[in-house]
Amino acid sequence: MSTLPDRLDIDTDPSAYLSLHDLLDEPTVDTALTGREKEIRSRTREVVAREVAPRSAHADKTGEFVHDSVQALAAAGLCGLVFPEELGGTGDTNVAYALAMEEVTAGCAATSLVFMTQTHVAYPLLIAGAKEVRHHYIPGLLDGSRYGSLGITEPNAGSDVSSLRTTATRTPDGYTLNGAKTFITTGDRADVIVCFASTDRGAGRAGVSAFVVDGSWDGVGHGTPFHKMGMNGSSTAELFFDAVRVPADHRLGEEGGGWTVVMNSVVKSRISAAAQGVGLARAAYARTLAVLRRLHGPRLPADKLFALAELRGRIVQGRLLLHAVARQADAGQASTGHIGMMKQSCTDLGWDAAVAATRLLGPYGDLAVFGIERCLRDAKVTQIYDGTNEIQRLLVGRETTRAMEDLS
Repeated sequence: MSTLPDRLDIDTDPSAYLSLHDLLDEPTVDTALTGREKEIRSRTREVVAREVAPRSAHADKTGEFVHDSVQALAAAGLCGLVFPEELGGTGDTNVAYALAMEEVTAGCAATSLVFMTQTHVAYPLLIAGAKEVRHHYIPGLLDGSRYGSLGITEPNAGSDVSSLRTTATRTPDGYTLNGAKTFITTGDRADVIVCFASTDRGAGRAGVSAFVVDGSWDGVGHGTPFHKMGMNGSSTAELFFDAVRVPADHRLGEEGGGWTVVMNSVVKSRISAAAQGVGLARAAYARTLAVLRRLHGPRLPADKLFALAELRGRIVQGRLLLHAVARQADAGQASTGHIGMMKQSCTDLGWDAAVAATRLLGPYGDLAVFGIERCLRDAKVTQIYDGTNEIQRLLVGRETTRAMEDLS
């Protein structure tokens, strides 16, 4: 008979989950948080402990979509943190959103991917959509009755938006959309799609426009979800647009203004990815503590404590950077370089922490029952999407170059 448990107690007992994760809060980090932000964190953690974390291992193993987990977050009013009350949101800060993202990710990274995609789809509508379009689509994204997808990536166009092959051709009453997108989160079930397409192939970025597309319209095709290394409870699929008729008022912003929509939206998306990195690092750390306590009791060997100290320090640093840049974003002062530094550093932290935790536990780190190898698999993609970390380093480097030129 195996001596291993079927699952860790933090996966089955909400009280055990809350006790351990409350222990991991750091006063050094929390001093900069408002009372409301701490309240959002506590509420999110409680929902995650009850409704999200217990489903995480099953979703990873089976690939079953995390619908119930997302619905629980929506029912708690957590899917509209950065949106105005008139659209079903709560008007909270980017810092509050980052805290919620970290909590959701610590409990289930796949759920956090769907959770953040709802924000990433609703936000371009908020900043660039016509009033009627905003009021028609955003409330459903925030209450969980609609799933959204962001249609940027194509087979031959990832980070380079100017090379998009999906086209939007002018018609008397709007546009006709033709093309395909790939690696699209919730693409198989998207009710609302923000699609970026070329309205002028010869104009590069200046020829890209953004549109909101209803997933039920004629000509919209939804692909079968891909099999992936991680984030298995979220779906990733292709989208197809075959002569899709898009009304003129469903264009977001001006024609040729799609790049501006992208750049004004990446603050939210990169805060999301950075918070995922911190959340995954914390999940790996928490799971490592739970396994070590089971193996050694409360007094851990010195070599384990040394490794944990290194990991704890890096998580504190990541949290501080995440919160500082999110606070800058709230003040409208976050530079492209700072956003890139945050995204790259925090998602690298998630990967590095999962690798370190796996190494620290030796053979136990490789066992699916403890969930640390899942952190490793889930963390990898965060370094790739929302602008690869190589792109983020390029952006940081460009900002450094400009600062040096200003000194000349």
